[in-house]
Amino acid sequence: MTDILQHIDQGVMTLTFNRLDKKNSITAAMYASLADAVEHAQTNAEVRVVLIQGHETIFSAGNDIADFLNHPPSGHDAPVFRFLRAIAGFSKPLLAAVAGPAVGIGTTLLFHCDLVYAGDNAAFSMPFVNLGLCPEAGSSILVPQMMGHHRAAEALLMGEPFMAEAAQEVGLINRVVPPTEVNSYAQAQARKLAAKPLSSLVETKRLMKSGQSAQIMAQIEAEAASFGRMLQEPAAREAFGAFMEKRRPDFSKL
Repeated sequence: MTDILQHIDQGVMTLTFNRLDKKNSITAAMYASLADAVEHAQTNAEVRVVLIQGHETIFSAGNDIADFLNHPPSGHDAPVFRFLRAIAGFSKPLLAAVAGPAVGIGTTLLFHCDLVYAGDNAAFSMPFVNLGLCPEAGSSILVPQMMGHHRAAEALLMGEPFMAEAAQEVGLINRVVPPTEVNSYAQAQARKLAAKPLSSLVETKRLMKSGQSAQIMAQIEAEAASFGRMLQEPAAREAFGAFMEKRRPDFSKL
C-alpha cells in the first residue's frame, strides 16, 4: 500500500497521508515521495494548486520515531529537508486539510500553506523541546510572526497541544468544519483557486512572501544544523530512549 496517495484532478494535486495504522507518522521514504510530488507540481502545467490532507481522525503524528532513529536526516539533501524546501519555495497555492492530531511537522508544515482548513477535532502540537530538540521548518520565525512572542513561546517551549478554535484565533487556520467534511471542503476551495488565472495567483503569492523568502530558507538551514547537533546530545537520547521504552523521560541531570 502506498503511504502517500497522489491524485490530480481539475488542476488540483491532492497528496494524502495514507498510513492510518501508524497514525500517519512520516518516514524518510514518505518525505521523499512528498518532496518529489511538490517539486513535480512546481513545473507541471497541469497542476495549479496542491492540497495536503490526512484522515478525518488524524492528520499526522509527525515523524515515525523508529524510522527516524534508523534513518536520521543527514546532509542538505535528506528527504525531510528536500520536502521543507519544496513547500517553502512552492510558488502556486498550497492548501491543507487537517483533522485530528497534527504533531511536530504535522503542524509546522502548515505555516507554509496559504490556506488551512481544520476539523473541530484538530489538535496542533510542536513538542520539539520535549524531545530534547529545537523547532524546524522555519517555525522559530514563522510561529512568533503569526502568534506573537508569548503565544509562540507557550506553543514551542511547553510543547502542549492547542485546539482548532485557538488555531483559528491566531490565524493558523481559515475555517473550522466537521471532521468528516474537512477534506471535501478544502477540495472545493482548492478547485475554486484552480479556476482562477494561475499567473495572478503566483504573482500575488510571490509579492506576499517576497520580503521573507530568503530569511525563511536560511532559517530552515540554521534550524536543521541545530536539530542535527541536538539529536546526538544526551537530552534527545534520553527522550527517544524513553519513548521507545514507553516510560517518562528524566531530564533532571541534563
